[in-house]
Amino acid sequence: MKKGILLVLLLCTCAVKAQSEQEVQNEIDQAVWKPFQAAFENLDAEALNAIYAEEVLRVTPNGIDTKGNFREANVARFNKNKEAGLSIALDFWFDSRKTNVDTSYEVGFYRIGFTDKEGTTDFVYGQFHIVLKKRDGQWHIVQDWDTTAINGKVIGKKDFDKKMPLQFKEI
Repeated sequence: MKKGILLVLLLCTCAVKAQSEQEVQNEIDQAVWKPFQAAFENLDAEALNAIYAEEVLRVTPNGIDTKGNFREANVARFNKNKEAGLSIALDFWFDSRKTNVDTSYEVGFYRIGFTDKEGTTDFVYGQFHIVLKKRDGQWHIVQDWDTTAINGKVIGKKDFDKKMPLQFKEI
């Protein structure tokens, strides 16, 4: 009888933990990922940059940025895209998310569609590893690593199509 009660308590504890992790991830989706996608698609570098913490470790195939140079690069890139008349669609999904009340490590794949004035769309695919921290009640990206190749193999449509892109629920 005691073993049965302990098992029920253990299962309830696990269910509550899983639910709270999902609730935190839903909070992150609304506070970070939904605005991230909107900023990217609206070519709004100021809104995109605001999602990042003051100090960020940003790693790309171009190297390591600990000085926040990526912020100016976001502004320049988005201005260039606006001038070229490009529209952007950003889609992504998570392969793995490990979350507690104030930290989340998230791995996923993205697809960025660049559509020109003639309606031709070119796609770029990649993988990201993001660390988020909740500070003063706000979630921010503190580490951002992404790449367009894994083990020398370029990430493409076939890799991205393994899962459906994330769709945000309205809250």
